[in-house]
Amino acid sequence: MLLWATAGLVALGFLIALEIVARRHGVPGPITAQAREVIFAPKPGPLYGGLALMMVVLTWRQRFIAAAFAVGVDVVFVLVRWAVDADVPEDQYFGNGALWAMLGCAVVAITRRTGKERVLMLKGVGLGLLLVTGRKTGDTWLLITSKTRPTVLDPYVAMADHALGSPSWLAGRILRATGPVGTHVLDLVYAQLAVAAVVVALYQLRKVAAERRFPRHHLVRTFLVIGLLGPGIYMLFPVVGPIFAYGPGTSGTGGVEWAVADLWPHTPPPLDVPHPVPYDGITPRNCMPSLHTAWATAIFIHSRKGPRVLRWAGAFWLVATVGATLGFGYHYGVDLVAGVVFTLTVEGALRAFDRGWDRSGIQLVAYGTAVFAALLVSYRWLPMEMAAHPWVAGPLVLLSMVSVIYGYVRTTRTWEPRAAPVLRAKPQPELV
Repeated sequence: MLLWATAGLVALGFLIALEIVARRHGVPGPITAQAREVIFAPKPGPLYGGLALMMVVLTWRQRFIAAAFAVGVDVVFVLVRWAVDADVPEDQYFGNGALWAMLGCAVVAITRRTGKERVLMLKGVGLGLLLVTGRKTGDTWLLITSKTRPTVLDPYVAMADHALGSPSWLAGRILRATGPVGTHVLDLVYAQLAVAAVVVALYQLRKVAAERRFPRHHLVRTFLVIGLLGPGIYMLFPVVGPIFAYGPGTSGTGGVEWAVADLWPHTPPPLDVPHPVPYDGITPRNCMPSLHTAWATAIFIHSRKGPRVLRWAGAFWLVATVGATLGFGYHYGVDLVAGVVFTLTVEGALRAFDRGWDRSGIQLVAYGTAVFAALLVSYRWLPMEMAAHPWVAGPLVLLSMVSVIYGYVRTTRTWEPRAAPVLRAKPQPELV
C-alpha cells in the first residue's frame, strides 16, 4: 500500500509539473485536457480501454452495471449535443461515459468499501485512469518537444541509417507498391496499438477479480514506464522522421519547405556532413527511440505466456508495427534498434525490481543502459563513419541489439519459477 501511495504522489507531482510547463508554452497540460473531457467531447483515445482495465477488479454483475452506466451516459451526451447542434468532430462522439464510470467507481470505493476491497477497487480505478492520462501526458510531451526544440538532428540519424541500408526508403517503396490494401492494414495496426495492449493486459489480469489481488508484473506497468521515460529522450535527441525531414510531411504538419530535401522514399539521402536543421513548431520530435516499436516489443514479450492465438497476435503486431513505422516514413531503421534495446532494459529493470535486485538484474540493466547510450552517442557523433563503413557499422549495430536480446532471455529464464519434480513412489515388496 505504501508503494502505491508513493507512486501516486510521484505521478501527481509529475502531472502538475508537466501542466505548468505546458501552460508556459501556451498549450493545455494533461490535467486540463483530462478534466475537460468530463463534459466536452473527448479526443479519440483509450477511454473505454481504461474502463475495461478498471473492470478487472469487479464481479461480472458489477461489470455489466459499469458498462451500462458508461453507455447510458454517452447516449445522453450524444442526444444533448445533437439537440443543441453542438459542433463535434466526427470521431469524438463517445468516451465521456467511460470516464464517468471510472470516476463513479472511485466514489463507490471511497464511500461504500473498506479495507482491502477499497484498496483493490482504487487500484483498478487508478490503472484505468493511468492508461487514459498516459495518453494525455504523451500528447503534452509531444507538444513541448515541438515548442522547445526548434532544430532537429535528422541529418545525423539519416547518415547513421546508411549503415543499415536506409530501410525506411526501401520499406516506403514496398508499401506504395502494395497499394491501398497494405496501407490500410498497416495504418490500422499502427493506430490501434493501445487496443492490442489492452487485450494482452486483460488476459494477464483476468484472475484479479477471483484472487482479489493484482499480479506482481504486467504489461500496463511496462507501457507506462516506456511512455514516461521515452519523451525525455526526445528532448535530448530531437528527430522528426524521414517523411518530414526528407519528404512532404503528413497529418497536417511539416512540408517540403521545411525538408532538408524532397527525397523520401525514392532517393536515399546522399552522404554529406550532417548538421542540425530548423523545423516547424508543431511537428513532434518523437523518433529517437521509436516508442511504437518499443511498445510493440513489450506486447510481444508479454504475449509469450498466453495461448497460441495471443502469441501469434503479439508476433504479428510487432512485425506489422515495424513495417508501418518504416513504410510510412515515421522512423529510421536505427530508431527501431534503439527502441528494442530501450524496451528490454525497461522490462528487465521492472522485473529485477519486483524480485529484488541481485547481481544478474543489475548486470542486465547496466548492460542494456550502456548499449542504449552507446547507440545514441554513435548516431550523434559517428554518423559519417557509420555511413562510410556500412559493412562494419551495420552488423555492429544489429549485434548490439541481439546481444541485449540474448542477455535478457538468458537472464530472465533463470528467474522463472521451476516446477518441483514429481517424486515417484518406489515399488513396495509384495506381502506374502
